[in-house]
Amino acid sequence: MNQGHVQLGSHRIAYRSVGEGESAVLLIMGFAMPGRAWQFQVPELSGSHRVITYDNRGVGESDIPEGPYSMAQMADDAAGLLDHLGERAVHVVGVSMGGMIAQEFALRHRDRVRSMTLIATHAGGLRAMLPTPRGLGYFLAAQVGGRERRGRALAKLLFPPDFLATCDRSWLHRTLTHDLGTPPPGRARRAQLAAIFGHRTADRLSRLADLPVLLVRPEKDLLIAPSQVDRLHRLLPHAEVLHVDAGHGLIRQIPSQLNAALLRHFAAAEATAA
Repeated sequence: MNQGHVQLGSHRIAYRSVGEGESAVLLIMGFAMPGRAWQFQVPELSGSHRVITYDNRGVGESDIPEGPYSMAQMADDAAGLLDHLGERAVHVVGVSMGGMIAQEFALRHRDRVRSMTLIATHAGGLRAMLPTPRGLGYFLAAQVGGRERRGRALAKLLFPPDFLATCDRSWLHRTLTHDLGTPPPGRARRAQLAAIFGHRTADRLSRLADLPVLLVRPEKDLLIAPSQVDRLHRLLPHAEVLHVDAGHGLIRQIPSQLNAALLRHFAAAEATAA
């Protein structure tokens, strides 16, 4: 494993790189989560690819520059990291807010993207940002209080009731404790939320008509309405859509199914490019 920090202007971004292969994969995490939350993807994907994860500005071991942030800034953080690692073009995978960063990255740095996968995310706008009432309640509860309270609310936000009723509780506790890490301070979360509120790509996504795209639609998502993935598909009609029986936390709930789909998508994109 190669890990460290890269200096990008006045702030540093923490990163980790593992695996070998002819192509690299950049995994972009969502709101207030460190890059290590890709724990169920890295081992399998790194068997055939170089896998890069990192902590978005404001989270984990990265610095907390003054906010508010924008998706353009966060996308350029990713580009700066790739420059540091000597990677010209990568398969980009983003979940939730990470999917918003991925869209902006592809729009700003199209020549650096071999393929794009957007998981449980949207193209912006007020309606897109509104979760279900239940999802909003869990989201707000996950932002306040101690780790245990945050963990309980986060579990209900990420996973559907039928999964929570049957999953191993110790596994759930270990997973969310690992993924949450040390909660970022309120100013960092507010700065990231500003980027989400300002996210707008709908009128630009047609520029990516030549890019291999996989859209992952979790049918039981409480945070981002599954219909928002349908909207993305209308904006990117050439994209493949993967429907999964899971919640917003599908990267943890169904990792084997997701990982297999990612590897197929990478291979298909590389075959087309060849």
